[in-house]
Amino acid sequence: QVQLVESGGGLVQAGTSLTLSCVVSGRTFNRYNLAWFRQAPGKERELVAASGGNTYYADSVKGRFTISRDNAKNTVYLQMNSLKQEDTGVYYCAGTAALNRDFRQLRNYDYWGQGTQVTVSS
Repeated sequence: QVQLVESGGGLVQAGTSLTLSCVVSGRTFNRYNLAWFRQAPGKERELVAASGGNTYYADSVKGRFTISRDNAKNTVYLQMNSLKQEDTGVYYCAGTAALNRDFRQLRNYDYWGQGTQVTVSS
């Protein structure tokens, strides 16, 4: 059984940085597409960044966020710099072993973490 466990969320001030971590267990980590999604109050869950054969970033985070993977630790990270209030939300780690799927689509992910709250204050 695949499990994803996020950590690293918190309350931070605008302009600062935060790094989220997601440990993946249960399967061969390096054969997964992995992504970070977020959901703000009253809004739909949206893709922030994804890592598969390529890397994808939402326009709103390009140049500020970086997704990276450490295969030895079965961990995917989201480095978030220059945080803005609009980055506030619950951040979810997601994964799929179906590498032929479009890794930018929420519906194509099979495994999800429980989420970690990120709150950016002014």
